[in-house]
Amino acid sequence: MSEEKKNGTPRARAGTSGARPQGGGAAAAMARPVTPGRIALYVLLLIGGVLVAPAGALLQAAWFPGGLLLALAGLTGLLYGGGRATETVAGVLVPGAAWLVTVFLLLGTTRPEGDFLFGAGLGSYLFLLGGILVAVICATAAQRRALGAPPGRAA
Repeated sequence: MSEEKKNGTPRARAGTSGARPQGGGAAAAMARPVTPGRIALYVLLLIGGVLVAPAGALLQAAWFPGGLLLALAGLTGLLYGGGRATETVAGVLVPGAAWLVTVFLLLGTTRPEGDFLFGAGLGSYLFLLGGILVAVICATAAQRRALGAPPGRAA
């Protein structure tokens, strides 16, 4: 027999309290108004993503391993700050995409002289892979915040 039938009172089960998440869910996250200020913020985040890529590439090569950590911390600050400032996932995706395009397309191609900004070494690969990992983590956190998911472990 279940506990409900023994005591005669209904008992709430874990996870079925019927409480709605704060923030209104996906519909409220998608219904953010497009204002000139929000567009300007996205443009600033785009420019920040483009500027953080070569700065991080130069910094990680100059002072390995501290420069690598500092470059990834700068990218993390831009992505996390963009997500918090806009309260949308696009606040992470815009600078993340700008960083990714800048790093892979503009900085990864060689010039006719044979020069390019990234040297072939462990630091360059860690910067590329670490930056992608940081972008995925920040985008996931922003998506959970936009949907109103509680912090902590997923059930």
